[in-house]
Amino acid sequence: MITLVVASTNPVKIQAATNGFQCLFPGSELNVIAANVPSEVAHQPLSDDETLRGALNRSANAQAAHPTADYWIGIEGGIQPIGREMAAFAWIVVRSREMIGKGRTGTFFLPPAVVELIQQGKELGEADDIVFGRSNSKQENGAVGLLTDNAIDRVQLYEHALILALIPFKNRTLYFNKVDADA
Repeated sequence: MITLVVASTNPVKIQAATNGFQCLFPGSELNVIAANVPSEVAHQPLSDDETLRGALNRSANAQAAHPTADYWIGIEGGIQPIGREMAAFAWIVVRSREMIGKGRTGTFFLPPAVVELIQQGKELGEADDIVFGRSNSKQENGAVGLLTDNAIDRVQLYEHALILALIPFKNRTLYFNKVDADA
């Protein structure tokens, strides 16, 4: 049995991690543990670097909280201004005792009404709920699901990035089998 610790209690992140592992390692029996650990970055990361740092911190803090697991997964959503627009994306970090894998979701751009609320200090999920008249959408389909009419929901967006983060684990002989100290 493979024990995964997902550094979140958000059902979307837990499902994405489970789906990603089952896709790349079919037939594996998984024990998935949700861990509420800090990201040590802002609640709404405002850059690519800060978002990656949050995912790295979450995976490391999950490992510290549950050291006997096999894998620790940090998922951090972020936004970044690009010119007058605002991009949304997430970083996924999968950590084992031997190595770290990283993957990033696709990027999409937020509508002006959501951007305005974020610029007023709201987190993306809160801004989405206001603009779309929802409640707690970040634990459901998220901004991407709301904007695509669920053609891509938040689980799918994260799942693909999680699979990308698992590439080194699936292809161990092609990678260095050690934790990248600089991550």
